[in-house]
Amino acid sequence: MSILVVGSIALDTVETPHGKADDALGGSALFFSTAASFFSPVNMVGVVGDDFNFADVEFLKNRNVDFSGVVTESGETFRWGGKYHKNINLRDTLFTDLNVFQDFKPTIPEHYRNSELIFLANIDPDLQLDVLDQINKPRISVLDTMNFWISSKRDSLMRLLRQVDILILNDEELIQLTEKHNLYDGASDILKEGPKAVVIKKGEHGAVLVSANGYFLAPAYPVKRVIDPTGAGDSFAGGFMGFLSTCEEINHQTLRQAVVYGSVAASFTVEDFSFDRLKNISLGEIKERVNSIREMTSF
Repeated sequence: MSILVVGSIALDTVETPHGKADDALGGSALFFSTAASFFSPVNMVGVVGDDFNFADVEFLKNRNVDFSGVVTESGETFRWGGKYHKNINLRDTLFTDLNVFQDFKPTIPEHYRNSELIFLANIDPDLQLDVLDQINKPRISVLDTMNFWISSKRDSLMRLLRQVDILILNDEELIQLTEKHNLYDGASDILKEGPKAVVIKKGEHGAVLVSANGYFLAPAYPVKRVIDPTGAGDSFAGGFMGFLSTCEEINHQTLRQAVVYGSVAASFTVEDFSFDRLKNISLGEIKERVNSIREMTSF
């Protein structure tokens, strides 16, 4: 079944201890789609400027990513720049130029409105609420957010939580949102608001799934050399939802497997700039790493 993603499309300038990439493809919608397209067709809603070269994403079109929901506006594409330290977990944002993304108001094409799996990537929660209003009874809706929206649009975010099935966020965001330093307590509070499950990303320490049916901890796949962690969280979401799109039933067991697939997708992303590594692997290689995690955690 196809997946709908609504999010940002960007050109990133990234510097890490291993090199630099200028105007590299980025943004939540592109990272998500690159990972999810290994499993199912993806429908994308976003905005770019007239400087965006669609030939650069031809590989995604060849992997059944539909760009008919992406509009081109006069002006420049959203640009972001960041510099990572020797401790790759530390990053300085050098610039954020929203450009055409500043006035982005998602309009869901008619042929997308019956999408069964919806990923609301990191944008203003008021816009995410509007997107949900345009969709006809999705099977699963998954929400991503960030610390900026937690502090500036908390009321809208809380209304949104009551309408989605799964929340994905990192451990710092969970603490900020719930004011609980115990991840299980914080996730339990989120479940009371409406979502059926919470997925907490912990970077190199893996991810945690909490639902009414249990608690699951998945390790990160051990990557020997992290080149660029940009987009790892959105790739995680792409692998997570991509796997779910192949499941006849979505339950706690399939959610556990989806978390592992998400971790593996993120592990490939960090091995190169942009999503250059994800472009050049196969679904078979993803499954090999999933099997490696299965072996690492079996006792």
